[in-house]
Amino acid sequence: MSYLLNALSMLIQVAFAMIATLFLVRVAAEATRADFHNPLSQFIYRYTNPVLRPIRRVLPNWRRINLAALLMVWLTLLIERLLIFGLGGFMPLLPGLLVLSLADLLDFVLLFYIIVIFGWSLLTMLSADPYQPIIRLAGAIIEPVLRPLRGRMVVGSIDFSPTVVVIVLLLARILMAAPLFDLGSRLAQGG
Repeated sequence: MSYLLNALSMLIQVAFAMIATLFLVRVAAEATRADFHNPLSQFIYRYTNPVLRPIRRVLPNWRRINLAALLMVWLTLLIERLLIFGLGGFMPLLPGLLVLSLADLLDFVLLFYIIVIFGWSLLTMLSADPYQPIIRLAGAIIEPVLRPLRGRMVVGSIDFSPTVVVIVLLLARILMAAPLFDLGSRLAQGG
């Protein structure tokens, strides 16, 4: 690929990752019942609701999971994958494209939680204001993931539960997302 195509590919990936993150935060915030009065929650609701409102009429929530927003994350990653393939001059087979975009979704969710847990841990270690909107939203999103280990991994006054959860998420990327990527690649090429 030429340098210009690499730059264009990077810009596409950044733009689509930002869109997917917006919808994924909406899914996570609703699933964890994050504080709606948080300015970040209101921002996310305001900018995702026009897209999600018509979809939610057809695809309602399942328990506390906003399936319409999850569908939008998947579709965003599918379109991104299709554009990247198009830039390379390759048109994948549909089953491979669907599996690759599902692998992208799984990997994106795992990476999202790794980054949020790492950022939240770093900010809390630096004694940032716990009432900052981003810290409150991140704390609400990761609390259900950390809750099973909370208090069980304490050494001295340091809680290692975020570290253990990040290691588990990294292993999930290797053991779950990577094989799905391999399967999708084989199917995309017709093999």
